[in-house]
Parts: sequence; structure tokens; C-alpha cells
Amino acid sequence: MNASIDVAKLAKAHYDAVFRFCAVRVGADRASDATQEAFLTAHRNAHTFRGGSAPLTWVLGIALNECRRLLRKEGREGYLPDFAEPAGDSPESRLVNSEVLKSALARLSEEHRAVVLLHEIDGLTQVEISEVLGIPIGTVKSRLHHAFAALRKAIYDDTARKEGVH
Repeated sequence: MNASIDVAKLAKAHYDAVFRFCAVRVGADRASDATQEAFLTAHRNAHTFRGGSAPLTWVLGIALNECRRLLRKEGREGYLPDFAEPAGDSPESRLVNSEVLKSALARLSEEHRAVVLLHEIDGLTQVEISEVLGIPIGTVKSRLHHAFAALRKAIYDDTARKEGVH
């Protein structure tokens, strides 16, 4: 099945979403370049869009590859977003501070970090993650399971170390 895609309309409708997606991966200062390159690549490759996924999901896959290319070009392994400290005095808001979360995410493999960011930051479903990354849904589920287990352990270890618990 070969679907027609109008990249100009897609860019007009979803530029902000792709920009935010890129900003999480390369930082706000490089997100504009990554977003522009993603839409240019989409335009050059519009004929390859088959309609098997939503057009936005297709462009996010291109944007992810562009962000990775940009980081490799700069000799950086990855970029981790800054997380705002949760507001309020609820027990949940005090459980994990942003530095502990960032440290735990940094210890994940690139494959595990990618699925966590796509799921938790970008709000994509497991099916959409599968389409963006070009991997089977079972692999997405497995990576999420193992990534969250590793995050829980890393956060517990960091918190216990800071509180002097062994």
C-alpha cells in the first residue's frame, strides 16, 4: 500500500510536537536544527511513506534518527532532559528528585532509555513506539519492563545511599 503524504501540511500541523520531541533528545538549543532536518528528510522521502503508521509517528521516527545523527556528529552519547521538581508536599512528589531520576536514566542502555522517554515523556503508546523505533511490539514491552526495573533499582540505590541506608 502506497499512501500519499503532504509533508508541508504535516509540518504545519505538527512542527511544535516534533520540536518538543527533538528538544528532549538534543536540547532546546539544537532542537530547531534537528526538527528542520527531520522535515527536510521527510520531504525527500515522502514517497517511502506506506501508510502503515500515522504520519506523525513516521516523522517522529525520522526525527529520532536525526537527533541520534546530530549527537553522533557532536561526539555526544546522549542528552538527558532536565526535569522540573514536582510541586507539592505529597509523598509521591518527595519520592524522586530530578537529579536522581536523571542519574538513573543515564545508567540505562540507549535502547532502554529510548523506550522510557518515548513512553513517559512523549506519551506514545507501545504500538507507536514500535513504529517509531521499527521494532516488534514484544520487544517494546520487554524493553519497558526491564528499563523500569532498572530505574526502580537505580533510584532505590541512590536514595538509600543518600539516606545512609544499606
